Amino acid sequence: MPRAKTTYIRLILLDFMKMNGAQITRHLPHLGPRGNTGGSTTSPHWLQLIGFCLFLLALPATSKASTTINQQVDQAIHQHLSALMRPSAQRENWQGMRITHTSTPLGSTRTLATCSQAPAVSGGAADNYRQRLTITCPDQPGWRMQVATEMQVWLPVLVATRVIDRGQVISAADVKSQEIDIGKAPRGFYHHAKQVTGMSAKRRIRANQVLSPGLIALPLAVKRGDKVKIVATQDGISASMSGEAISNAAEGEVIRVKNLSSGKTIDAKVIAPGVVTSIF
Repeated sequence: MPRAKTTYIRLILLDFMKMNGAQITRHLPHLGPRGNTGGSTTSPHWLQLIGFCLFLLALPATSKASTTINQQVDQAIHQHLSALMRPSAQRENWQGMRITHTSTPLGSTRTLATCSQAPAVSGGAADNYRQRLTITCPDQPGWRMQVATEMQVWLPVLVATRVIDRGQVISAADVKSQEIDIGKAPRGFYHHAKQVTGMSAKRRIRANQVLSPGLIALPLAVKRGDKVKIVATQDGISASMSGEAISNAAEGEVIRVKNLSSGKTIDAKVIAPGVVTSIF
């Protein structure tokens, strides 16, 4: 019998005797001239107490060690997942990231003793939110556990404060930060307002919608029908002529442009608002 449970039952017996001593004396069998009266020689109170103690003995032992193991493993997993995500957070300059996880042991932990050192965790990857991890105890050879873990990475991302219509330029007032689990944002997200300020909406964006790369485009540097300056450079000689944009384009994009002097249509790259360079 576990020592803790034995001590607990002994204390119950002592408390019971202190509180009910008078009643026990009255119900003990008389030892005087009356002799044997045929009544029970066992007090009903004692029967109740014995039954209660037997009930306690039948309960499964609650191991304080197992609770400690679970706490140790939970903390070790959290530290491991945080370490996996730290390079990404530093590279992207994420602020306010926090990690949570839901982990399920793939097997019983009741036979495992507590670790005198922090358990070691291996496995997993920063871009994999569902993974299997292996936990070992450095000071106990053979101590091994596997867990199925689902990681949640919480990060403030940008959402629209209002409806943003297609083609509208986005200002800092048009966005706000809202914490989400980025594992549930497969289309991507933006973290800093400067990433989208000055950009334009590719399509209509709803209020409180998470901004993703598929919704955002560089602001238009040239619009269809705009008069543009065509710059041509070859062999160190530069020339310019007037043209007309046939489609919309952001800086860096290639569009079709009509040369107003020759009437020919050429491919040109937008290098600045209203300025394109011919592509030979």
